[in-house]
Amino acid sequence: MSLLELTDAGLYCPPAGIYVDPWRPVDKAVITHAHSDHSRWGMKSYLAQHESREVMKLRLGQEINLETVGYGEVIRINGVKISLHPAGHIPGSAQIRLEYRGKVAVVSGDYKVEDDGLSAPFEAVKCHEFVSECTFGLPIYKWETQEEIMNQINSWWDQNRAEGRNTVLFAYSLGKAQRILQNLDRSIGPVFLHGAIWNTNQALLQNGLNLYDAPRVTAENSKSDFEGALILAPPSAMGTPWMKKFSPYRTGICSGWMAVRGTRRRRAADRGFVLSDHADWEGLISAIQATGAEKVYLTHGNTASFGKFLQEERGIDAVELKTLFGEEEES
Repeated sequence: MSLLELTDAGLYCPPAGIYVDPWRPVDKAVITHAHSDHSRWGMKSYLAQHESREVMKLRLGQEINLETVGYGEVIRINGVKISLHPAGHIPGSAQIRLEYRGKVAVVSGDYKVEDDGLSAPFEAVKCHEFVSECTFGLPIYKWETQEEIMNQINSWWDQNRAEGRNTVLFAYSLGKAQRILQNLDRSIGPVFLHGAIWNTNQALLQNGLNLYDAPRVTAENSKSDFEGALILAPPSAMGTPWMKKFSPYRTGICSGWMAVRGTRRRRAADRGFVLSDHADWEGLISAIQATGAEKVYLTHGNTASFGKFLQEERGIDAVELKTLFGEEEES
């Protein structure tokens, strides 16, 4: 008997009567992380990891009925043991472990296996059934280390400064932006944040995250404030009138999709940096094998080709799940 079934509202655990990351309003939702494709408005009650609390309230409203737990803390509902374990994706991201009558299922949400120094590092959880993303489930996706990418970003910023240009770097406002902010070489120049990133930072700081902060760009800033600066902004700000105050500038974008030739050109950025909060090809394979799962369900990404690989090359029973995950702004 499977502990999970796919319904019109999302992944459902019948014995516990709970949904994991549902995309339609339900009574009881367990949330893997606060990104908008996994954490949606309208649930009667939410359960999430402690570090997701203030960001979920920022995004969904202060009035939501939200309970939070620590990693490894066990809650029992109708005989089902529920616990949350680090996914390494963003601060507060968790894999949901469900145990019932000797059977264990794990829903990973989104994850990466590299320790970013900010999120709780990914923890392989032994299980019989594993629900895995495969956003970058093709061999062409092989990440350089975070240190290597951040060296590239810092060198580019320094070069822009030396040429008398400001630097505008686009990154997803929850997870990616904080990861970059934590690793910038602040001796190069000042750092400023778009309001969406600054608001997210304040929620994470309120939640107790040990996070570097930076000032928000405001109407009171003069043009001289931005000389030699790096301005961190979400991709939605690209090409908007908000950008004019930073001229002259160069633009860069951080995403796993920058690994695909031509993507940066289509996004009209001067530079592309391959920095993703998702596991690459080898990371997905190693994470799945570490679970020891007998059956793997694949969501959002290259599910067909990755599933075929798991079946034929690793002997793992892999099944595609058609979900509404994967609608994030950037990966």
